[in-house]
Amino acid sequence: MAARHAPERRGSRPKIAFIKRGQFSGINFRIRKELERNFPEFDVEEIDIGLDLLKRHPAVMLLNWLRVFALYGWAILRHHRPVSPCFYYTPFIFRQIRRLLIAHLEGRRNEFAFTVSTQSLFDAHLAGVPHFIYTDHTHLANLHAPLFSRAFLASNKWIALERDVYRNATRIFTMGENARSSLIGEYGIGTDKVGCIYGGSNIDTSPVPLDNAAFRNRTILFVGIDWERKGGPELLAAFHRVLARLPDARLRIVGAAPAITHPQIEVLGRVPIDRVKQLLTQSTLLCLPSRFEPFGIAVLEAFAVEIPAVVTRIGALEHLVTDGETGRVVPPGDIPALADALTDLLSDPEKSQRFGQNGHRFAREHCTWEAVGKKLRAEIVPLLAGQNQDAEK
Repeated sequence: MAARHAPERRGSRPKIAFIKRGQFSGINFRIRKELERNFPEFDVEEIDIGLDLLKRHPAVMLLNWLRVFALYGWAILRHHRPVSPCFYYTPFIFRQIRRLLIAHLEGRRNEFAFTVSTQSLFDAHLAGVPHFIYTDHTHLANLHAPLFSRAFLASNKWIALERDVYRNATRIFTMGENARSSLIGEYGIGTDKVGCIYGGSNIDTSPVPLDNAAFRNRTILFVGIDWERKGGPELLAAFHRVLARLPDARLRIVGAAPAITHPQIEVLGRVPIDRVKQLLTQSTLLCLPSRFEPFGIAVLEAFAVEIPAVVTRIGALEHLVTDGETGRVVPPGDIPALADALTDLLSDPEKSQRFGQNGHRFAREHCTWEAVGKKLRAEIVPLLAGQNQDAEK
C-alpha cells in the first residue's frame, strides 16, 4: 500500500469512515459505538451502502435483480435458494457499490485517518488510506458445512472479487476462528494480516435473577429469524423425541414464526431485544442447531444470563461452545444426537447450571463488545503510527 500523509484537518478533526450494510444483526450499531469510545481523537462518519448509495440509484438495483436471476435463477427455482441474499452476490452490484462508494468519498480522502467496513460483500478501501475489515464469514467457509448445497455458491467471478476485498485490506478482524482459518487456508491471507477478536452479546448483560425454577422447568429456547438455516426443522423433530422421554418439556421459538400448533410449543415470532433477555432467563437452555452459521450471537446472549447452549458443529459455534463444559455440540442434521443432548441437559439441572456458569465466564473474558473495541484500538493505532512514519520518510 502506498504511503500517505496524515489526514488534513481543514478546521475539523480527522475522521474514521465506517462503511456498513444495514444492521448486521445489531453488530453495526455496536461497532460504531466502540469506534467512538476507543478512538476519541477521531470523528466517525457512517456510510450505509444501502441507504446512502444504492437506494439513491434505483436503476442500478433493478439492473442487478436481472443479473441475479440470470446467474442464480436455476438454483433459486430448483434448489429453493433464498432470493434476497443473492442480491449482493453478482459481480455487477459489487462493481457498482465500488463505483458509488469511490464517488462518495474520493474527493475527501484526506479527511480520513482510516476506514472500517463490516462483512465482506463489497470493497470499501480507499487507495492510500489504511483499511480494516471486521467480518463473521468468508463465502468459501460455507463449504465446510456438511448441509450446505454447492448450488448456493456464488459465481467464480464474484469469489475472485471477494479475494480482492481481503487483499486490499490493511488488516482483517474476524468474529470467529472459522473465518480466520478460511482466510488463511482458502484465500491465501497471511497469518500476520488476520486475527480473531470475537464479538459480543446484543442484550443488556447486567446481572438478573433466573426465572427457570433452578433449571428444572425443562424449557428450550430457539432464537433465530431464518427457521430452516438455523436448524428449526431438525430441532422440531428432535423435540418430539425429547417429549417421549420428558413429557413436560417445552419449546419456545423466537424470531421465526413457523406454522406449528402443539400444546408444548410456543411460537412467539419477533420480539424486542429486552424480551429476548427475559425469555432466556426463563429457559433451561438455548438450542441453535444451525445447518450453517457464520457466528451465532444468540449463544453469547445465553451465556450472558448463565444458561447453557446446545449447538451444531458448524462455523464459529463449535468454538463458542465447548462440549461437556459450556453446553453440548452435535453434528449438523443428526436428530438423534440432538435429542440426546437436549435430554441430557433438561434432565440434569445441576449440570445445566454448571455449564451456564462456565459459559458466562468464557463470554465475560473473551466475548464482549468492550473487549472488541479495545482490541481494535490495540491493533489499529500501531499500524497508523507506522503508516505516518513511512509517509514522513
